[in-house]
Amino acid sequence: MGIQNRLIEYGDGDVILEGMLAWDDSLPGPRPGVLVSHAWSGRSDFEDDKANGLAGLGYAAFSLDLYGKGVRGSSPEENSALMQPFLDDRSMLQKRLLVSLNMLREQAEVDASKVAAIGFCFGGLCVLDLARTGEDLAGVVSFHGLLGAPGNTDGNTIRAKVLALHGWDDPMATPDTVIALSQELTAMNADWQAHAYGNTLHAFTNPEANDRAMGTVYDASADRRSWTAMQNFLEELFDG
Repeated sequence: MGIQNRLIEYGDGDVILEGMLAWDDSLPGPRPGVLVSHAWSGRSDFEDDKANGLAGLGYAAFSLDLYGKGVRGSSPEENSALMQPFLDDRSMLQKRLLVSLNMLREQAEVDASKVAAIGFCFGGLCVLDLARTGEDLAGVVSFHGLLGAPGNTDGNTIRAKVLALHGWDDPMATPDTVIALSQELTAMNADWQAHAYGNTLHAFTNPEANDRAMGTVYDASADRRSWTAMQNFLEELFDG
């Protein structure tokens, strides 16, 4: 046997969502779960492939859906229109993320006491927000995430360990925002790390990113290094 996938419908109020669980059925028993949060276009093959990659490492990974079953953007304008309501209402975003996290915890393949989350671009902001809520999960990893504080989590204590993997020349998260994030996480008593990759722009893990004017360019070295950093981080969370 090997890597298996299961589509899972779930809901937040009246909104029907559809995520994908990936796991290796050759491994016995429940295993640590990892939530995978999507970029601004919605859940896609990119995130599902990351979930499959995590399954190959021995985790059960759930590629979540924030926008709704079948709702996807196909242009920067459509992507922005889908993402912006969640940026404007971070409480709504955090609620939907928690619904998705709990759906991961409910799966038979998952050890609900051992969960983490990773996210890409907008998804990086999402997993940082999960941590900011004070939710009890082992850790979060942001890949070239948006870093701005939500404004509704001041005074919380972060229980999740935090790893931010960042392109130093990312125009959507400039060095001053990295410093601001470090100050925010320190004030919230987080165990945090930030890895910055020089001469690296936004979306460095996405092989299809090639828009230098927009600041989104794939970087094979940063992609490889960040995935290795994530693996080391997850091993420390669950095996260290």
